[in-house]
Amino acid sequence: MKTVLTIAGSDCSGGAGIQADIKTITVHGLYAMSAITALTAQNTTGVYGISEVSSDFLTNQLDCIFKDIFPDAVKIGMVSDKPLIKAIAASMKKYEAKNIVLDPVMVSTSGSRLMAEDASDCLIKELIPLADIITPNLAEAEVLSGMAITDKDEMEKAARIIAEDFNGAVLIKGGHSSDNSDDLLYTDGSMIWIEGKRIDNPNTHGTGCTLSSAIACGLAEGKELPQAVREAKDFISGAIAAGLDLGKGRGPLNHMYKINSL
Repeated sequence: MKTVLTIAGSDCSGGAGIQADIKTITVHGLYAMSAITALTAQNTTGVYGISEVSSDFLTNQLDCIFKDIFPDAVKIGMVSDKPLIKAIAASMKKYEAKNIVLDPVMVSTSGSRLMAEDASDCLIKELIPLADIITPNLAEAEVLSGMAITDKDEMEKAARIIAEDFNGAVLIKGGHSSDNSDDLLYTDGSMIWIEGKRIDNPNTHGTGCTLSSAIACGLAEGKELPQAVREAKDFISGAIAAGLDLGKGRGPLNHMYKINSL
């Protein structure tokens, strides 16, 4: 059985973070492992508390995983603390981790910064260069490229700038653009547009976590990157279209929609 490690925070309400990742990996038929960076008190209406683990304890978790069950792919989610970022980068180098998918959670889709500037700089300098693919949203792509993005031409220009700086593949998520939900994959000098239909469902909590985990699953199975991304996009679309409606705020996806349809 192929294995995937997720390094991220815990969402006690189950819609995002470690919980979304484990659900995604499991329904793909792979073995999920997790190294938790933080505990959060949150639900569909917001985040009400965060308790980060120490960098030493995170390193301990990663040592236990890599020394026993070496992951076929690694997904890295939100890490907002500089020492934790350094600990992850050190472990990725130490164990020569493969198929690293990094969701660079720095800026919300509304443009609000989600981590301190020094932590963002550390993420950019030390962790992003180790990734095989990064999956920024439009706001994060603007930060990484240093330019505004208002249309598809600018998405392509930004992807090229980011890839040149970090020597890896870039998937710019366009799901929150005003007129479409198409994503752009830039890999090995090629632009690949991955079309997506806009689905009328406000319950999209955890889509970024789920997408990056699904990509990691495809890479763990040995699929080429474009195929892994396309299949991950299809999985996300199906999970949103399933129309799960839980909670009083922006609810979670139905990660189990394929199982429920059997």
